[in-house]
Amino acid sequence: MVSKKISYNEAMAEIEEILEKIENEELDVDELAEKVKRVSSLLKTCKDKLTQTNEQVEQILKEMEE
Repeated sequence: MVSKKISYNEAMAEIEEILEKIENEELDVDELAEKVKRVSSLLKTCKDKLTQTNEQVEQILKEMEE
């Protein structure tokens, strides 16, 4: 799990950094599983933030229609 509050942009930047290291074969086998687990956690954080933002926008639009 992501232990501290992290912004969407920070999470995406970290994901991109990790993926770049994987693509460039900069990670050894011992680090790979740990980094893949971290990416999974970051992706969940991003998905949650997008879902929350979508719900907020839908609520605002609904209120504007009333």
